Amino acid sequence: MATGFSFTLHATDGRARTGVIATPRGEIRTPAFMPVGTAGTVKAMLPESVRATGADILLGNTYHLMLRPGAERVARLGGLHRFMNWERPILTDSGGFQVMSLSGLRKLTEEGVTFSSHIDGSKHHLTPERSMEIQKLLGSDIVMAFDECPALPAADEAVAASMRLSMRWARRSRESFGDRPGHALFGIVQGGVSRDLREESAAALTAIGFDGYAVGGLAVGEGQAAMFGVLDYAPDLLPEDRPRYLMGVGKPDDIVGAVKRGIDMMDCVLPSRSGRTGQAWTRRGQVNLRNARHADDPRPLDEECQCPACRGYSRAYLHHVVRAGEMIAGMLLTWHNLHYFQEIMAGMREAIAAGQFEDWERGFHVLRAEGDIEPLGRPGAA
Repeated sequence: MATGFSFTLHATDGRARTGVIATPRGEIRTPAFMPVGTAGTVKAMLPESVRATGADILLGNTYHLMLRPGAERVARLGGLHRFMNWERPILTDSGGFQVMSLSGLRKLTEEGVTFSSHIDGSKHHLTPERSMEIQKLLGSDIVMAFDECPALPAADEAVAASMRLSMRWARRSRESFGDRPGHALFGIVQGGVSRDLREESAAALTAIGFDGYAVGGLAVGEGQAAMFGVLDYAPDLLPEDRPRYLMGVGKPDDIVGAVKRGIDMMDCVLPSRSGRTGQAWTRRGQVNLRNARHADDPRPLDEECQCPACRGYSRAYLHHVVRAGEMIAGMLLTWHNLHYFQEIMAGMREAIAAGQFEDWERGFHVLRAEGDIEPLGRPGAA
């Protein structure tokens, strides 16, 4: 493992784990949720505000940053950390998922992918070697191997061919990454919902050897039951002494279910994307601030939450600025959502360390099942 990067497991409770990933730019407490800073920003948030929610690490998108402003430009300006004013760890994805999901015309070969930019239609060529180069130029602390991520459902033959191509690309990524002390390279397990293919992929990656391992190719349309079905065995296929990262997940109950099954790291655009559309995630479930029931409600979104949206503003105000399309609506609700997601992670870390994860999980689900507080004016309202 690269000098300056390490993973220490502190406690387990069932299959749930808590520990610390050490990097030269700071420690990452696990289980960890990584807010997504797609284009060098977590939308509607200042970097110091993201840190204040409890985030130890951000995710940046290779695909978006290579197209705009360009990896070479970011490198000339001192790297992504300085560019976006975030001095803590950054993980960058490889670009493979966005190439498959966002690009227009694209051609896939053994060498890599040629695609058209979704911004201006310009042609680009992305290979394992180029992906490693871009992520090095960005200066990311945790680099992801270049892979292909097919949308599900898909035929077994297509999933198998895609997975084996990704494994060949993983070896090329490993060779191109080289020896970079203080920086880590993660391999990505593919294989859809097939246990045989997942086992083959995990064995191939373990043989190559990575600093951490991701479970990829989930949260792409297969549904929670199928995702949990894979997670019932997939984390156990990977080395215990390396971080396990579930890519692109998810909703609060997805996150809790993933940690229960042995996952250490997750990322998702959901908290920020929901915040920009008037959706808040709370311990009592999802709240739509566009609904008229909030128009005269002086109560906070969540009385127990300590985020700025809940400490300083009423549901009535949040409803007003959401309906009026004011920028502060997305700012406040994104801060709240990110704060709540980090609160979930902190709660799980504490519960696992105390050997009380099962009790914590039960309480999490019970409160969510109760639903939002009663509207004012109804029997039982606060």
